[in-house]
Amino acid sequence: MPNLASIAALIGDPSRAAMLQALLPGEALTAGELARVANIGAAAASGQLKALAEAGLIAVHAQGRHRYHRLAGEEVAAALETLIALPQASPRRSWPHGEAFRQGRLCWHHLAGRLGVALHERLAGDRWMQAAPGGWDLTARGETRLAALGVDLPAARCAPRFACDCMDWSERRPHLAGGLGREVTAMMLRRHWLTRIEPGATDTLQRRRLACTPEGARALAAEFGMAL
Repeated sequence: MPNLASIAALIGDPSRAAMLQALLPGEALTAGELARVANIGAAAASGQLKALAEAGLIAVHAQGRHRYHRLAGEEVAAALETLIALPQASPRRSWPHGEAFRQGRLCWHHLAGRLGVALHERLAGDRWMQAAPGGWDLTARGETRLAALGVDLPAARCAPRFACDCMDWSERRPHLAGGLGREVTAMMLRRHWLTRIEPGATDTLQRRRLACTPEGARALAAEFGMAL
């Protein structure tokens, strides 16, 4: 089992760090795509990806001639989010990555930023979910309302963790993670309440941006009481 020092050394390499950040939205990328993100050659990228896979930080899926790479799990994504936040631990008057990025973004497969934090607060405050061992569970009210909105609750319950907190690195308050966070976000994207901003961009931060559509703003206010 790799120790803390070896994992820190892996993440601390600029090329590997760029690759890991590129995988934070939850998408699986090829070695070629990750090589371009890290600005290195194919042979160097292959070695870097092998090291990340051996450390358990990424998982590799072979499909035909292609090999796709993704983060090994939500725990890895949460650790990376926390590390990204560390340089910004002191209060700032403005958010260094831009207010749009702070407003809404993907963290692994779930909604983060101000929108994600507000959603977490509404679900807990309005008793859609209640504290449970290891995180949260839905109340009868939450189960009924989310199912009516089209959230795939059976899929959410198949996740390693159903619902848990992920500390938001811009807001310093938790947003919703786990299978429930993933499926609620998927529902919002499917219904065009949220939209991806520049999903094909090579900038690893911009690829994670989410924007709330006018229809989404109305729906979030009506369904969750979220005033945007």
